[in-house]
Order: sequence, then structure tokens, then C-alpha cells
Amino acid sequence: MAKLWNLNQPKMVTEPPGPETKRILAAAGLPPDFATPIIKSAEGVWIEDLDGNVIMDFISGRCTVNVGHRHPRLVQVLHHQADLVTHGLTEDRLLLEKELARITPGKKDKRAVYAHSGSDANDAAIKLARWSSGKPYIVCFAGAYHGVTYGALSVSSYIPEMVKHFGPNLPGIYNMPYPYCFRCPFGYGGCDECGLSCLNYIKNYAFKSYLPPVEVAAVLVEPVAGDAGWHVPPKEWMKGLKEICVDNGILLISEEVQTGFGRMGEWFGMTHFGVVPDIIVMGKAMAGGAAPMSGVVAESSLFSKGKDRFSHGHTMGGHPVGVATTLENIKIIEDENLVEECKKKGDYLKRRLIEIWEDSSIIGDVRGVGLLIGVEIVKSKRAPKMPPAPDYADEICRRAYKKGLWTIRMGAYGTGVLRVAPPLIISQKQLDTAVGILEKSIKETEDSHR
Repeated sequence: MAKLWNLNQPKMVTEPPGPETKRILAAAGLPPDFATPIIKSAEGVWIEDLDGNVIMDFISGRCTVNVGHRHPRLVQVLHHQADLVTHGLTEDRLLLEKELARITPGKKDKRAVYAHSGSDANDAAIKLARWSSGKPYIVCFAGAYHGVTYGALSVSSYIPEMVKHFGPNLPGIYNMPYPYCFRCPFGYGGCDECGLSCLNYIKNYAFKSYLPPVEVAAVLVEPVAGDAGWHVPPKEWMKGLKEICVDNGILLISEEVQTGFGRMGEWFGMTHFGVVPDIIVMGKAMAGGAAPMSGVVAESSLFSKGKDRFSHGHTMGGHPVGVATTLENIKIIEDENLVEECKKKGDYLKRRLIEIWEDSSIIGDVRGVGLLIGVEIVKSKRAPKMPPAPDYADEICRRAYKKGLWTIRMGAYGTGVLRVAPPLIISQKQLDTAVGILEKSIKETEDSHR
């Protein structure tokens, strides 16, 4: 494991993508300069590609490997589980339900249903909300990415290509504006001016004109809007959203596929806002990337109506390998104090990125909580309204990749945001290495457009 785990610098054999990587990219029909490593092996924060380059994974496999690639304890569990059983119902499934009830916000009795992806889990949450409430409508938010199965797709609005030519989608879905405070959807200059206009729109417009709140089953929200660009809402907005739900008998679903399992310096992101949701959706990092695993946790009362019991399942949902690795993943996060470590490292990383922002003309905003940070790239932060620059963001990612740092561009509404979300086990030296590469890549991009 020490082969890669404790490295502090990338090891570059050739400028990526190298010849072997290009061969696979061509076979997959992808462009030869596609800035994503084709993985040969991976450990900790490092990925070794087919050409022998060792590149830092600065996005945790899109928030999947929170405890690092191939954590030795997870690898051990995988081997042990394979010796026992690889399919069927095990006691671990019930033990995991108790563990999830323990680590999720709120003290009420809880139950869980298991799925195999974030999309699947979002579908399950929508079904649970409608089934338990008997109400038809779901409120979600513009710019969200919840997945690609039909239910999850219907509550997603990240980019038009997600839904283009797939309609009609699931009926009864209503999109509301999310508090993207850097580019306010209502045109205000900042949070101090708007008076929580996004929240007031729901209460004073939607609920008083076209959407009867008595028929709303649930509000589905990400604690931080993920692929939209890591938009962090004001705490008072999230608390106000919870109040709206309580006042109108609406369930609050916290979509924690990317924000869960320590990513925001809390077990689950909604805790950052002091809010307890009714339903929690989880995935990605649930099994530490060692197995496909997702789930929904909610109050026990939501799962039964008289003699009827809510049902959601797939052949591979709650797979024994995924269940076993999730149980060990929870222990690793606790034993290595990764929730607190995430908070400390996230504060440090954000400070370093703000220092870069101060000296850069193409960084418009730095935002985030824990190790979930977005760096919004603009044409010029001195220009009126700071025009988005997704092409600049792509260039930064390409330059960083060639230096041994893998990050990607995201952002709804035509924006370009650098995704900064390293594994929670990243060391201080590794963090400093990553920031140095990113800073140099931003500066080179800035200079190339003067």
C-alpha cells in the first residue's frame, strides 16, 4: 500500500494523456486530449494511469472515495466478504440499518432501504415521499443534478442535455430557484440585498398561485448544490425552507449523495445548517467506492401504512459486499477522525484558494464547506457581471492534468467552476502540492488570455 499512498508529489513519465491512454480513448470514441486518466491502479489520493503517470485525484472520483482509493481496511473486507457470500440477505444488512440511523441527523426511530446508485436512491426517496404522504407533487431546485434514471432525471436541471429529447418526464415536479448568491437569479448584488428572495418566491408566489402546498409531498434539496457549482446557501435560507415544510406538512428530503459521509466536515451536510431532514438520500461515498451502494434513511413511520409496507428494491440493492464495506467505511471515518480532519483541512484549503483569488483576475468566487469547494472562473472579475468562462476553466483543468493533478469543470447556467474535493485522508503535504499545481495552472491560463 505504501507504493502510492504516502507519495507527496506526482510522478510523470510522459505528458498525459500518454500513448497507452490515447489508445483506450480512441477505442472509446473519446478525443485524444480528454483530460481524464485511464486507471491502472490507485491508492489513497493517487491514480496510476496506463502510461505509468501517477496523478493526484483532486475530486475523489466525484466524491466517491472519501477514505481514499483502495483503503487497506476496505480491501481486507472485500476479500473476507468474497470468502463468505456474494449474494443474498445477511445480518450485516440489519446492522447497517442501525448504524445509518445512528450517524444520520435526528433522534427518531429510522429505517433504511438500499439501492445501488444515487439515481436509484433518489427514485426511492421520491416514491417514499409520495407513498407515505399520499400527495402528488415534488418541489426541487434549478441547477440540480440528482441522477439519470427517470425519476432522478425529472428532478434534475443541471444542463439542457440531461433532459433534451427524453421527455415527457415524471409529472408533478416543480423547479424553484436555488440561492446562487454569486449570481443571484433575481438580479440582486448579494445576500444582504435580496431578503431571501429565493425562499419568498416559494411562499409568496408558487404557493399562492400555481402550486397548492397541501398537495406537495416533499421538497428535495441538496445541502450544497453540487454539479451546479458547489453553491452554498445561507443558513437562514435552509432553516427557512425547513420551516416552510413544517408549516405545510411537507417532507424535507436532503439529497446527500455528494455531501454525505464526512464531506462537509459533518457526517451529513444538512447538519451544517442545523436542520434535521425527514428523509436522507445517500450514495457515492457510502461504501467508500469499493462497491456500488446507496440508500434512503427516514423515520420509521414513513415506511408503513396500516398493514402496508413501503417497498423499493433491486436485485443488487443492499448487496452483501456493499453492505459489508459500508459498515467498515463508517468505522474508518470514525477511527481516523475524518469528519473533524475534513473540517480542518477544508478551512486551510479554502484560505489558500482565497489567497489565490485575491491575486487572480479570472477567479470570480471561492465558496464551499469542508473539502467541498468551488472555484468559479470568469473572463475577468473586473468586468461588469463577471462573464462566465467555462473555456478558461477547461484550460485550467487541462494544464493541471498535464502537471499531475486531476480536477474537472462543472457549473450550471453556462458557468465554469473548478471542482475541488480531494479525499478526506489527504495529507497536509499532498494538499500543498495540489494547491501549488492549481495555482500555477490558473496563472498560466490567465497569462495566456491577456
